Amino acid sequence: MNTSTVPKCQCGKTKDPNGNCDGSHANKYKSLKNVALSIAVIFIGLTFQNFTSFKKNVVDVKTSSIQWKAEKVVGSHEGEISLKSGELIYDDGNLVGGSFTIDMNSLICTDLSGEYKGKLEGHLKSEDFFNVETFSTASLVIKNVQKNNSNKHTITADLTIKGITKSIVFESVVEKNKLTAKIQIDRTQFNVKYGSGSFFDGLGDNMIYDEFDLTINLMI
Repeated sequence: MNTSTVPKCQCGKTKDPNGNCDGSHANKYKSLKNVALSIAVIFIGLTFQNFTSFKKNVVDVKTSSIQWKAEKVVGSHEGEISLKSGELIYDDGNLVGGSFTIDMNSLICTDLSGEYKGKLEGHLKSEDFFNVETFSTASLVIKNVQKNNSNKHTITADLTIKGITKSIVFESVVEKNKLTAKIQIDRTQFNVKYGSGSFFDGLGDNMIYDEFDLTINLMI
């Protein structure tokens, strides 16, 4: 009479008292595989949900604006500069990030005219100030947003001017289709030192203050 034999377990994980293979290790591996697959499916689902909740809004460079103002001992000058591109990122209606790029060649002065206007604009674009021939753009990248109330936010961002990047913090108002902010910038941190009393003595009335202001209006 033929008798069938059950193969001895090679892995040593059988629960059979005689040491025969009962397939328990296979069942265990199958169970672990199913658990791992379930975890992977949940992770992928959550990741997909997080990514799809973000909404990128392109900034309308034509209706957006940036005004600048710089002061010196005997007066001040102001003007405008244009955006090259930008976007604001929202998560469930809340601002969470974004960036914009400034066209440095677009810098103009609005409180002068004629010869003096041209001279000041040329000087600001020269190596004494922003050296736009080498550094044609400046940029700001939002790194963190703290919502203070329904529309007021504290923003931490990386500002890059003349290839130098510094972290800045400023307050902003975020409305449905608009972000506004006034940022004060220390130009000397970006190697713009011309006429600075912090680096040169004896400037007298020719001294230009280190800080200048940007008033930003981003429309989406």
